[in-house]
Amino acid sequence: MKAVRFHGFGDPDVLHYEDVDIPTPGTGQVRLRVAATSFNPIDAGVRAGNMQGPMPVALPHTPGRDVAGTVDALGSDVDGLAVGDQVVGFLPMTDDGASAEYILIPAELLTPAPRSIPLPDAAALPLVGLTAWQALFDHGGLTTGQRVLINGAGGAVGGYAIQLARWAGAHVIATASPRTGERAKTYGADEIVDHTTTALTTAVTEPVDVVLNLAPVAPEQLAELTTLVRSGGVVVNTTVWMPAPTDENRGVRGINLFVRSDANQLAKLVELVDSGDLHVDIAQRVPLADLPALHAQAATGALPGKVVVLVPGA
Repeated sequence: MKAVRFHGFGDPDVLHYEDVDIPTPGTGQVRLRVAATSFNPIDAGVRAGNMQGPMPVALPHTPGRDVAGTVDALGSDVDGLAVGDQVVGFLPMTDDGASAEYILIPAELLTPAPRSIPLPDAAALPLVGLTAWQALFDHGGLTTGQRVLINGAGGAVGGYAIQLARWAGAHVIATASPRTGERAKTYGADEIVDHTTTALTTAVTEPVDVVLNLAPVAPEQLAELTTLVRSGGVVVNTTVWMPAPTDENRGVRGINLFVRSDANQLAKLVELVDSGDLHVDIAQRVPLADLPALHAQAATGALPGKVVVLVPGA
């Protein structure tokens, strides 16, 4: 089979489209015929060797945390799945990823794919959707009637976070650039702050219950977010190379989010896609053989949004 792997850490040119043996599923595992994976910024960090502390991977390594595909074979002790099932999942951070024609994944991490969108497009959902869900609800405790500020809402996680917060009945303030502001409005944000022209401390005049920080801001800007939160509120931070800020005097908690695979939560996201409450936005679709070029494009900051990587023959 074909796969994209890197045998050493470095720039995008360490990625190679090469022949690899088709894997055999073990106990509790499923082999998938991959329809698609997607690109996430974490893939670039792992490839560059910057994540070996929190996410050590063995070499050679296949990138790609998201997968949408069809069950091709079952290992022993697998229940509830059958060959031919169309599924979606989020692979463990240190396992080989889905940039291959066939992969192995623990059966417990899979959930039926959405029925309302093409199977390959479902690969855009798991990591970013789960990040938004866990940030807002597991860590932020967001409920109906609360106010949430999503800082850096122009990306894929931000898009899901806006939609999920609105679905939950919250008032959503989103920071975005002029390029992404209209999309944030389409997703349902109640207020849009153009971060290129307006300071948050000026724009947010009433305290919020939850701040979700998705932006790679300077440490002093990250710390300033606590001033926008009501006493007893929370700042959830996804830029984990900087610790989440706190304000102990006012009981404002800071939480660093490390997204985890959760099939039950993913099933809820799939349900929301099929009900029309959650839109899966695809900016670009590229073939697997072009994944090295996609990494190079991402390094320039030129990606237009969420990119799905299509596997040949699926």
